[in-house]
Amino acid sequence: MITRRTFINGLAASAAGAAVASTARAATASSYSQISGANERVNFAVAGLNGRGKAHLSALHANQATARLAYCCDVDSHVLSRYASEAQKKLGYAPTPLQDFRKALDAKDVDAVTIACPDHWHAPMAIMALRAGKHVYVEKPSSYNPREGELLMLAQQKYNRLVQVGDQQRSSPHTIKMIGEIHNGLIGRAYFAKTWYSNKRPSMGIGKVVPVPEWLDWDLWQGPAPRSPYKDNIHPYNWHWLFRYGTGESLNNGTHEVDIARWALDAGFPDRVTSSAGRYQTKDDWQFYDTMVTSFEYPDKLLTWEGVSCNDMKYYGRDRGTTVHGTTGTVLIDRAGYEIYDLDGKMTDSYKASSEVSSRDLIGADSMTDAHFANFIAGIRTGEPLHSPIRVANTSVTILQLSNISWRVKRDLKLDNQTGHILNDPEAMKLWSRSYEKGWEVHV
Repeated sequence: MITRRTFINGLAASAAGAAVASTARAATASSYSQISGANERVNFAVAGLNGRGKAHLSALHANQATARLAYCCDVDSHVLSRYASEAQKKLGYAPTPLQDFRKALDAKDVDAVTIACPDHWHAPMAIMALRAGKHVYVEKPSSYNPREGELLMLAQQKYNRLVQVGDQQRSSPHTIKMIGEIHNGLIGRAYFAKTWYSNKRPSMGIGKVVPVPEWLDWDLWQGPAPRSPYKDNIHPYNWHWLFRYGTGESLNNGTHEVDIARWALDAGFPDRVTSSAGRYQTKDDWQFYDTMVTSFEYPDKLLTWEGVSCNDMKYYGRDRGTTVHGTTGTVLIDRAGYEIYDLDGKMTDSYKASSEVSSRDLIGADSMTDAHFANFIAGIRTGEPLHSPIRVANTSVTILQLSNISWRVKRDLKLDNQTGHILNDPEAMKLWSRSYEKGWEVHV
């Protein structure tokens, strides 16, 4: 049994050891052999400033001894102005504001780009940054569809730069510790993981086509997505629920919990994906589901995801989390701590972090993100193995994209468990990729 005292006393050494062991294969000497000035601060450009981008600012501030924010980029000039002002107050200097992120890619003083734009921009922008010789920190989901994930991995290899995905719980000390204990047999053989997320999101309403505001570059906002008129209920957040730009709640939040579950189970691509979902709460412009139940089946284990976007009923008193069941017990783990149970359901140990987390927090400026940035910066400066390199993170992202595909075609998907490709279903496989606006096609 792990006691609280044992956990605290062994936290630092165990966390570091588990982190290296879990990602040692992902980084090689060639990943950082060409870096100059390894002892200097890393110069950053942040793209996408309205939500999660604020957490990027907070993390760069927390790591200011090794990082500097050179540019901040957003197509919304109002958001850009507010962010630049806040950055100057927080950092003590003024980053250069840019409405077009491509100018930052051309800048020779930028070492790394962080991406917190809408989902349809994640992989295309990351690949453009890699082509420009920059390292990349990209928020989840790291791609809009499975093909973009494949292209992003190819680009990372081709341009020999680091890509860290924003699965920040991979840098949580208590999570690293507990996953290591599960792998070492704490609950016997782990064979089932249940993940969930709940929130009480309001309706996005019925949007009206209106003139594009003068402060928004709508063409650049759409970027690689096929063009459509501007509606008054899309920007800045409700694009999440539209097929053209978003990926639904499963990729918006499920990626975090499913990634932890997959890590705990030591699982790759499953053999079968089964999804049921629907939009039940409200009739509006919301195209994705507000409720989803998905099963990922493996030969010797099972992983499930349940997302409820418009009803805040919690599991185990938590609006998000993961339970990992094994032959001798169960671990319940989330961002705030963990609990360990025996086969009779009796709690045998627990740990609670110092701060609470909530699914309503759309920014997530926290110690996990600070640590995840620190790991990324150390990867650039000293070659420290990344906690969530694209080759590891892409599997978690892809299987949830497959859950969306299963829902769209309304049937099970059988997979090649080496590549994740859908077997014997050409109609479903058409959703592996997308059509792009002419001139915005993604090229490695």
